[in-house]
Amino acid sequence: MSNDHTQVQEFFTARAADWDSRFPDDGPAYQAAVAEFRLRPGSRVLDAGCGTGRALPALRDAVGASGVVIGADLTPAMLEAAREAGRDRAGRLLLADVARLPLLAESLDAVFGAGLIAHLPEPEENLRELRRVVRPGGLLALFHPIGRAALAARQGRQITPDDLRAKANLGPLLAGSGWHMTSYVDEDARFLALAVRED
Repeated sequence: MSNDHTQVQEFFTARAADWDSRFPDDGPAYQAAVAEFRLRPGSRVLDAGCGTGRALPALRDAVGASGVVIGADLTPAMLEAAREAGRDRAGRLLLADVARLPLLAESLDAVFGAGLIAHLPEPEENLRELRRVVRPGGLLALFHPIGRAALAARQGRQITPDDLRAKANLGPLLAGSGWHMTSYVDEDARFLALAVRED
């Protein structure tokens, strides 16, 4: 994948208009993942690579009116689809590369990333950037509404040993970028890895 993210933008631009209709049953999985994330009212949270903003309403419910919710994505068409779905009412939408966020260091309490890790060109470095914007002790959730095996079957491929989301790969990757994995679930119905920022 190119470092200028052209391939990622082209992929998601072509799919933005019908993205939500392709995955209409994912809402409960997003809500459950956010509930497990244990955000507190008043927290400041980033949905990194927010796409059409499917997590934003659940994140807003979790942090309440006093919290801050930001949805950042690299693809303008995905953010436009989020606006058309009314999800911009749940959080501020930001056109940004999660590898170079226009946010202050330690300005957030948490980062939520749905389907994100597979699209990071330099995962360890990019996870370090997410760590930069989170306060010490802050949280990271890497989520997908279906597990690795179910996703591979949907895409007509096999899981390979180098899959970044495999527990044996993800734990060291997170550790190398300043995160400590605290929970890991990979079931047909969901993938969710939780981590805390190490000082």
